[in-house]
Amino acid sequence: MDSLQNHFLIAMPSLNDSFFERSLIYICEHDEKGAMGIMVNRPIGVDVEELLAQLDLQDERHLAPSLENQVLVGGPVNPERGFVLHSSQTHWVNSNPITDELMLTTSRDILTSIGTDKAPEHFLVVLGYAGWSRNQLEKELAENSWLTIPATPELLFSTPFEQRWEKATQSLGFDLWQMSSDIGHA
Repeated sequence: MDSLQNHFLIAMPSLNDSFFERSLIYICEHDEKGAMGIMVNRPIGVDVEELLAQLDLQDERHLAPSLENQVLVGGPVNPERGFVLHSSQTHWVNSNPITDELMLTTSRDILTSIGTDKAPEHFLVVLGYAGWSRNQLEKELAENSWLTIPATPELLFSTPFEQRWEKATQSLGFDLWQMSSDIGHA
């Protein structure tokens, strides 16, 4: 099995009318036990500044433009649990490296840095995640529910949320809407 860690899952048009319709998911972990990822293109309508205020983590230091970043729906699993996908920094309590350039942190201490000079250069704040049990993602890939592409920092941090799925599909080099959701085996 090849790991899809640090790849995007692009929802196929056949996933319309589902939670994952037109979603772009960044795979944080993928091994023989299963997979874990976060949607990176669905804002919940709350910006980081509002979230920090709700958690009583905002003070007068938090005046940076990064506080206008939207909090994202990460997926349907544990929607009350927060994650920060960010450029690498090693001093957070509970961080897991994904690549040399990216980490996923689940501890509150990183939230206190957002809006200050101690914050990571790039970050996404998400609530919840998408999870797959052993071989479940592989089955969904075989059923043509998802396409995969390598992740890029530009798509993660520089492309507007509402354009991420479309930009990911364009990177495939063909019109995704013309693909059939039928599968066949020779």
